Amino acid sequence: MAAATQSDAFVAFDHVQKSYDGVSLVVKDLNLAIGKGEFLTMLGPSGSGKTTCLMMLAGFETATHGEITLDGRPINQVPPHKRGIGMVFQNYALFPHMTVGENLSFPLEVRGMGKPEREAKIARALDMVQMGAFASRRPAQLSGGQQQRIALARALVFDPKLVLMDEPLGALDKQLREHMQFEIKHLHESLGITVVYVTHDQGEALTMSDRVAVFNDGRIQQLAPPADLYERPDNSFVAGFIGENNKLMGVIEDLSGEKATVRLTSGELIDATPVNVREKGQKTLVSIRPERVEFKPSMMPAGAHTLDATVTEVIYMGDILRVVLRVAGQDGFVMKMRNTLGQTKLAPGEAIKVGWHPQDARALDP
Repeated sequence: MAAATQSDAFVAFDHVQKSYDGVSLVVKDLNLAIGKGEFLTMLGPSGSGKTTCLMMLAGFETATHGEITLDGRPINQVPPHKRGIGMVFQNYALFPHMTVGENLSFPLEVRGMGKPEREAKIARALDMVQMGAFASRRPAQLSGGQQQRIALARALVFDPKLVLMDEPLGALDKQLREHMQFEIKHLHESLGITVVYVTHDQGEALTMSDRVAVFNDGRIQQLAPPADLYERPDNSFVAGFIGENNKLMGVIEDLSGEKATVRLTSGELIDATPVNVREKGQKTLVSIRPERVEFKPSMMPAGAHTLDATVTEVIYMGDILRVVLRVAGQDGFVMKMRNTLGQTKLAPGEAIKVGWHPQDARALDP
């Protein structure tokens, strides 16, 4: 999906700021365009501003400065119930005294819909989330996963063009959470709705999204498709927040085009792709993903850098072995090995050489 511009966006934040005390800004000069039918995730640590952005879009918070538009219409002054937005919360927010059917009927009654149409829409929404047989039950009679499905059905029942989800899977166990990720992704694809999703779980963001906006300190640090965020982080915060990352400290020795030569603190020279470094002598953090590190000469790519390493720990994780190393004088360097038949066994204290392709190393801001 091509990224939307401010002029053709379905949802647009235009120089939006938010302060609760009139002094410190929780959201700082946010400009963001979301396309129709896009699944955009706002990802970041607690306090980064992502949930505040969602709440301003929903109408539960008011922007201190700037404008939010929905389908070309300014909505800063439009109350939440008139925005036509579906909302799914982490705590489900179902009415405990109502049956499942009554919970779904409520948003339709508010919109003045007649009973036959309400019943048809309720049946369709429950079928979407495979809960058609549960209309007469109350929320307390359902499991957490079933309640989340009902909350999702209630957000979809009145055919909104935009659905907001605030940490909707946070209360579920790991297996159910992963299953629901795929269900929500498939629902989004089949219905063609626009989804804005908030989470602090980077695995969730990578799995589900068309694009991810990584927030920190009230600003978007990078806005990109999941693969770009993972493979080409713009700065050290994004590199550290998205997936696991090895970090080697050093100084830029030479810089030419798409290649930076870095002298590590231990003295070795390695090449990396320069990102956010601009001059010789500048300190840098070189990032390398653990799954790109190899120790068998036969597996190393042509032109690979090799460094001496000492195994400090080997952790069995089922599908992979997580090997922790001391590399270039730094502890905590991780290599991930697939757990395959005949895999070479490594033991703590063992001296090995590790290598990676220079393209897999990125010289970032320190």
